Amino acid sequence: MLPRRDFLLTLLAAAVGAGCAGRRPAPRIVLQSAWDTVNIGDIGHTPGTLRLLEEHLPDASVTLWAMKLDERVTAMLRARFPRVRILQGKLDGKTERDEALRRAILESDLFIRNSGMGQDLSYMQFCRKHGKKYGLFGQSFFPTMVNGPGAAERIALLNGAEFVYTRETKTLGILRAAGVRPGVLDFGPDGCFGIDVRDEARGLATLRTLGLEERRFITVHLRTNTPKAPGVDDPRPEKLNPLHPTPAQVADDERRAAKYRELITRWVRRTGGKVLIAPETFKEMAHNKRLLHDPLPDEIRRQVVNLPAFWNADEAASVFARAHTVVCHEPHAPIIALANGTPVIHTYSEFHSPKCWMFRDIGLPEWLLEMDETPVEQLAATLFEIDRDQAAARAKGRRAMDFVHARFAASLRGLA
Repeated sequence: MLPRRDFLLTLLAAAVGAGCAGRRPAPRIVLQSAWDTVNIGDIGHTPGTLRLLEEHLPDASVTLWAMKLDERVTAMLRARFPRVRILQGKLDGKTERDEALRRAILESDLFIRNSGMGQDLSYMQFCRKHGKKYGLFGQSFFPTMVNGPGAAERIALLNGAEFVYTRETKTLGILRAAGVRPGVLDFGPDGCFGIDVRDEARGLATLRTLGLEERRFITVHLRTNTPKAPGVDDPRPEKLNPLHPTPAQVADDERRAAKYRELITRWVRRTGGKVLIAPETFKEMAHNKRLLHDPLPDEIRRQVVNLPAFWNADEAASVFARAHTVVCHEPHAPIIALANGTPVIHTYSEFHSPKCWMFRDIGLPEWLLEMDETPVEQLAATLFEIDRDQAAARAKGRRAMDFVHARFAASLRGLA
């Protein structure tokens, strides 16, 4: 068995050595991703990371282990990445597609767990059992990953990884403090930053239908303490999408929505521009209308539109590319916006995970504002500073993206 770093270096030799004597096979990679179809971030991770693998490891043979797909997401992936094999299944399943998945992993040179928050161990356990190389790309973790019951096993499995790239340095510090020592442990941005898919036909039609003019509208995205779907409880200890919100959580939602409504009102009155209220996750569709759109004064609401149907990440990208600024309580609408050249304000709540800190780590701390502690006056001042010099704001976003892609190049050279 090669040492871990030597193994990683051999993959690049395989990728670039196709034209040399003694041709070596291209590296075979299995990417676990496509976490969901009702969240544009969980959708966007996949085309973003596939684009990065295509760019930096062009000869690699990539199989996508997709956790959830629908017709529209599948069509997007097949159109943009026709060479990628897409599989679904379970590691412990008994169907033919489960067996095909296991065979793909066993025949691979490297298994990659894509960006996310999950603390699942099964993929690491499977790879360790069968002697397969594995790594984690753009991950965030709560401290419970390395603390509490079962922590020793989780740490041992992380230590067995070829690499663990964390998408922000808060998680990096958590892992280092716990003694996690994989082959490589470093900062590596969320794969969603690599997204380059757009649905221009749908996006432009949405803009026309809603009467939105390029760079004359902002988008606003709320996150509420509500279940992911009716009757579905959140199994995580953190209960990020509680089935039965407490009175305090309901009050939090109402207070945060009131702050966004005030920001919307100030934007409309000062600029005359429009506002698109849109979801990052499907579950927010009704709450956007109930908490943001409908309570607005009539004269303000005339300049505000509520997205009537949930969208795919590629349609969202086409709309964000033409927005003035994206303001969001979630992180992935801002990521997709930055990847398409649009300034952002992420009004974060760290309770949702340390992933919020990735905006600080890529050089945008001024656009990272805590939702509860930041007064609406500061939110408005940040928005109007972007408006005062839009060219400078877009240049600032480009510098952040240049840094992101430099980090991608460094980490993916390591994979090679």
